[in-house]
Amino acid sequence: MKTVAVLGGGIGGLAASFYLCKNPQVTKVIVLESSSRFGGWLWSLRRSDGAIFELGPRGIRPAGAVGRNTLNMVEDLGLEGDILPVTYSHVASQSRYLYVRGQLHKLPSGIRGMFQTVPPFSRPLVFSLITEILVKKGKEADESIHSFVSRRLGKELADIAIDSLCRGVFAGDSKKLSVRSCFPSLFTAEQQRGSLTLGFLLDSGQAPVIPPGRLAQRAHRESWAQWSLRRGVETFPESITEYLQRRGRVELHKDAAVKQIIPTTSGWKVHVEDGVISVDHIISALPAKALSDILPPSCQSLIQQLQDISAVTVAVVSLEYDGSILPVTGFGHLLPSWEDPGLLGVVYDSVPFPQHNRPHGQTTRLTVMMGGAWFQNEFGTPKAVTTEGLLARATEAVRCHLGVSVSPSWSNVALHRDCIPQYYLGHFQRVDCMRDFINNKNLALSLIGSAYDGVSVNDVIFSGRTAVAKLLGGVV
Repeated sequence: MKTVAVLGGGIGGLAASFYLCKNPQVTKVIVLESSSRFGGWLWSLRRSDGAIFELGPRGIRPAGAVGRNTLNMVEDLGLEGDILPVTYSHVASQSRYLYVRGQLHKLPSGIRGMFQTVPPFSRPLVFSLITEILVKKGKEADESIHSFVSRRLGKELADIAIDSLCRGVFAGDSKKLSVRSCFPSLFTAEQQRGSLTLGFLLDSGQAPVIPPGRLAQRAHRESWAQWSLRRGVETFPESITEYLQRRGRVELHKDAAVKQIIPTTSGWKVHVEDGVISVDHIISALPAKALSDILPPSCQSLIQQLQDISAVTVAVVSLEYDGSILPVTGFGHLLPSWEDPGLLGVVYDSVPFPQHNRPHGQTTRLTVMMGGAWFQNEFGTPKAVTTEGLLARATEAVRCHLGVSVSPSWSNVALHRDCIPQYYLGHFQRVDCMRDFINNKNLALSLIGSAYDGVSVNDVIFSGRTAVAKLLGGVV
C-alpha cells in the first residue's frame, strides 16, 4: 500500500486519515474536500463575545464500543482537558420532554418512572416490557421501526415516543425507516433472544472489542451520558486536522472537488479541477449521491444503489434570549409528527452546556430543529425557503411550546441540505450489494460515512477505523 486518497474531509474522512497515517504501510494520504473547511457537519459557531452555538451535533455519547473508540481518539489528540462531560445524574439527562397535544410532558426516567402512569402515556411502561416477552419473533428480513415497536411494545409507544425519537435522531419517519439498520441492537435482541427485554438482560454479544483508554475509563467511572468540548465540538475535527498537518505523509486539500474517478490496473486516477492524481486506493467519505456522480459508467449498478440512498434537509435555528426564560429545565423536547410535522424539536442548549453561554450576563441558548423528512411539504424546496420564514416559524414554536413572549436578542439560521441519510427498508441489502460489487470487481474502494453503517458521530468515526483495519490487514 502506497498512496490512499480520502474523498471528503468531514469527521469520517478525517478519522480514516488519522488511522491511515498511524500505519507505516501507507506512504501518502491525500485528503480531498470540496468545501472551504474541514469538519463536515461538526460545525461550531463561535461568537466574538465567547458564546458558542452548535450548527450540527452538540453532544457525543460515550456509551458502547463506538463511544469508547471516539474517546480513545480524543485522548490521543490530547483533548482531555477540553472535555465538558454531562453525567447521567445531570438534569439534562434526567429531564427530557415531549410536546404532545399542546402540552409539555416529562418523559419517565429511572426505575420508579417505569412503574408510574405518566402522561401522555395511558399506562406504566413496565406493562409494555412485561407483555413484550410473550410476543412472537418477527419473520421478516426487515421491518419499519414503527411496525416493530407497535408489534412488540404497543401502538401508543410507537405513535408517541418512537415517532418523536426517530425525528430527533434521524429527522425521519419511523414508518419508513428500517429497524434493522437504524436500531440494529433491537433487531438482534429479538432475533437472538426472542425479546428486547431478554436481549438487553442477557446481552447479544455482537459488539466489537475496544479496550477503554484513560478517558473512556473516566467516562465510565463518572457515568457520563454525553460530552462536548470547551470551544464546541468542531474542536475535534480541527484537532485531527492539526494532527494530520504535522504528519509528513498527509496532504490536505480544501476547495478540491473531485470531478471523476477512473479505475486502473493498479488503483485509480482521481480527476480534480487542476489535474489528475494516481492513487492505489480510495476511501470515500462522500455522501452517497456525491460518490455516484463521479463514478465511471462501468460501475452502473453501484451508481444506482448509491442513488437509492436518500437524505433529508434540516433547518437549524439558533436562538439566544436574555435572562432565564425556560419554564422547565432539561435537555429539550421532541414532537411526534402528527403534532407538528415541520417542527422536529427544541434543544435547551444552556442546560447541558452552560459553559457555552457568553461569559457576562445571564442568557438562554436554544436550538430549534425543523424539516427533515417533512421539509418539502412544510417549507417547500430548500432553494425557495427564506431565512426570515424559518426564523419566524422557530420563534413562534418557542413562544407556543415554552410560553416565551419576548423576542430573541440574537439568532442564526443554518440550512443543512441532505445532511442525514435515511435508512429505509432494505437498506442493509443495498449496502451489502454495494460492497459485494466492489469486491467482485476488485475495486480498490472503501465506503465509509453516515450513508452506510450508522449516522451518529461515533458510528461515522468507527466506519473509518473499520475500513482502514480491513485495508491494512486488521492493524490500526
